[in-house]
Amino acid sequence: MSDCLFCKIIAGDIPADIVYQDDKILVFRDINPKADVHLLMVPKEHVESLAKLNESHHDLIAYMMLKLPELAEAQGLSGGFRTIINTGKEGGQEVFHLHIHLLGGKNLPGF
Repeated sequence: MSDCLFCKIIAGDIPADIVYQDDKILVFRDINPKADVHLLMVPKEHVESLAKLNESHHDLIAYMMLKLPELAEAQGLSGGFRTIINTGKEGGQEVFHLHIHLLGGKNLPGF
């Protein structure tokens, strides 16, 4: 999608502090972190939101969920971490490309 911020980051058109990538996902630091560690995991395939997933995304979303603990461990979050998926405008989603927030560290805000 030509107007999608995360698609532009995936394409390399907009710089990001990338911490991990492979053929399925890109993980980068949030530019406005809410915790000591605040990463965004995005699929390289454009999917608008969690609500727009369908059966064809089964392997992708399973892959993303299974990758989260590995990424958390690599960031030093062995004591625990938080994941958030905002879905839709009323759910707080600001960029309409599915993404998972991975947060943790000493300054993790209350929920």
